[in-house]
Amino acid sequence: MDRVRAAFQATPRADFLPATQRHRAGEDVPVEIGLGMTNSQPRTVAAMLRLLAVRPGDRVLDVGAGSGWTTALLAHLTGAAGSVVGTEIEPALVAFGTLNLSRAGRPWASIQPAAEGTLGDPRRAPYDRILVSAMARELPADLVAQLGPGGILVVPVQGTMVRVRSGPGGPRISEHGAYRFVPLR
Repeated sequence: MDRVRAAFQATPRADFLPATQRHRAGEDVPVEIGLGMTNSQPRTVAAMLRLLAVRPGDRVLDVGAGSGWTTALLAHLTGAAGSVVGTEIEPALVAFGTLNLSRAGRPWASIQPAAEGTLGDPRRAPYDRILVSAMARELPADLVAQLGPGGILVVPVQGTMVRVRSGPGGPRISEHGAYRFVPLR
């Protein structure tokens, strides 16, 4: 079994949805979690996690943590030797995601309020992996700058999933299909 599939099995989506939406956990669609935000479609999350190629022990940033599901999935992939920091702009979702994450039993992961006017978490950079679960208008240079050597950023940009790998000579960018997300704020 591949690692992403194992993470999904160990991290039931229903545990990260509002009680009124849990019946939709098995649907391969985005599910509203409040405040205009969604819990992303499982097939999309799986594709992003495969592009991200998280390794045990990685330091990971999860931008747009929402309900905490992707943060918990990432924490499963890093294992206890790694660390995952989720950031979220909506205070109510920080609280909801933190509660959900605490029940998942992965104390090496946390969700923090996004700092106003700051994308990501440059104080804790560099990161080995950065996942963004909201649509950017352009490639976020602030996040590229938070990657460590050989780091990978996966972010939807204007409808296209973009993978950025840092390295000598600058970042290498590849595109991986069309996707729709809520806007990155």
